[in-house]
Amino acid sequence: MNRFVLRWMVLTRWVFVLATASGAEVDPPRPEFFAFQNGLNLPVADLAPALKTLGFDGLSTEGYDVAGIQSALKAQGLRLYNTYIGIELDADRPARSAPFEKLVDQLQGSGAAVWLTIPKVTRKERAFANSDPEGDAVALPRLRELADYAEPRGVRIALYPHAGTWVERLDDAVRLADKLGRPGVGSTFNLCHWLKVEGDRDPLPGIRAALPRLFFISVNGADGGDTRHLEWRQLIQPLDQGSYDVGRLVREVRTLGYKGPFGLQGYGLTGDPKENGRRSIGAWHQMTANVVP
Repeated sequence: MNRFVLRWMVLTRWVFVLATASGAEVDPPRPEFFAFQNGLNLPVADLAPALKTLGFDGLSTEGYDVAGIQSALKAQGLRLYNTYIGIELDADRPARSAPFEKLVDQLQGSGAAVWLTIPKVTRKERAFANSDPEGDAVALPRLRELADYAEPRGVRIALYPHAGTWVERLDDAVRLADKLGRPGVGSTFNLCHWLKVEGDRDPLPGIRAALPRLFFISVNGADGGDTRHLEWRQLIQPLDQGSYDVGRLVREVRTLGYKGPFGLQGYGLTGDPKENGRRSIGAWHQMTANVVP
């Protein structure tokens, strides 16, 4: 190595150190990006290597038994971000169960969360209407049961708004999390469900209000327009497809101050899952090239 190259390397290193120390801009890390398992549909043995090759940071899975997928991800240097489950809440029936406790025990120490959807809330066999805050009186004690077990073990619960369920709006998840007032219980913004339930209106005011409780954001390619009446195949596409400007959404929520991970929704996608993943990662790199750190 000649002296010129050596001096250049030393100078470059000192410029980086001084820029970092002075708060000057350096290339910011991209936001963390995980894939939904429903979009890959690969055998567990192939799933983690595919995620690594494609460039995802980890995975969102489903169900109560996650030990196998956790081990496979860890072997590839990846992480499990959450696991999606649904629990119906009833005034006369405990929400906490042996499978839930086993799941929390498996997640303990991993940083992974429970992604919780609430399909129905009932009292005396009467189901509350979707988004009806009257159901809060039933839901809050049951959610406390879950949090009482999960929080001491360092496992967060992220409420998952889903079209057609009792918690189908971002506002529902935030309302419940705020009423609970537990640091380990928060909310999620799901683009496809927002478009299906709220229509193609600006989600930023709702996301801004949710920020103190917002644990995850899920995105995907989608079409804009009269989204309440679009089919799921139009509301869930690979990230490089659809007329909705997902890149603008990602940039603006980061500007608002959201620092958490993003997930790639893939429910119902057709075609080769690895090719869908490759195209989506390419679109993600383009839309996050200059986002705020």
